Amino acid sequence: GYTAQPVTRRHASPRRAEEEPLYDPAVATPNHAERARTLVEQLATGALSTLAREPAGHPYGSFVTFAMSGAAPVFLLSELAEHTRNLRADPRASLLVAEPGEGDPLARSRVTLHGPCRPIARGGDAQARAAYLAVHPNAAYYADFADFHFWQLTVEAIRFIGGFGRMSWVSRAAWDAAEPDPLAPHAAAILDHMNRDHAEVMVKYCRAFSKATDTTSATMTGVDRYGFELSAMTAAGPRPIRLAFPQPLSTPDEVRTELVALAHKARTG
Repeated sequence: GYTAQPVTRRHASPRRAEEEPLYDPAVATPNHAERARTLVEQLATGALSTLAREPAGHPYGSFVTFAMSGAAPVFLLSELAEHTRNLRADPRASLLVAEPGEGDPLARSRVTLHGPCRPIARGGDAQARAAYLAVHPNAAYYADFADFHFWQLTVEAIRFIGGFGRMSWVSRAAWDAAEPDPLAPHAAAILDHMNRDHAEVMVKYCRAFSKATDTTSATMTGVDRYGFELSAMTAAGPRPIRLAFPQPLSTPDEVRTELVALAHKARTG
């Protein structure tokens, strides 16, 4: 399912939070669990924090590669690594993953997953192995070395931060039930196409389907299964707009069809 959440992080600031939205605030939007699952599925590296043996009890951060096996991150760890030795002594751990990009890094999304991280017994690691090697195929040549084992972090608590003013603890049930957004792998191409080839259409979207009737230019800043987000240039400056699709979509072709239909509706009224 989905719930309404504040609009895109690109506009989530204290000043913007006080302004009246120029779109329907109840528009369908990915919930925080869906946003968090989508982010971690797109990334392959993060910071693994364990409890150090020396100095005892202090957080120890390591740069690691990982992959998602269902709702759980899995790792291929060397017994020589300090974080592995830490985990052998105390399995409590957390994994931080952060959205890459340009501009203010604090305006981008990140997720911290907390829980015990334990080795998977050889012979029972087929699922973890397949998930990890699908993302990191170069690891295949050392995956069977005696001092490497697959590990899994059992997610018990989830902290999501989607930029300024967008954050929450995600319940484990919501995390387990959430599905990554199917459009995430295609979002950049969709945005590039719309901003490069259909600038005039996006102005029409804003004028026809929001209160931003004085929009002079607009760019598409986000797209997901439930709808898309625009930055509309108005007399008051840039303002965020979110518009919904009639139903959740799962492919770029479905997005293209709906955007064409919306363009026709905007032109004809």
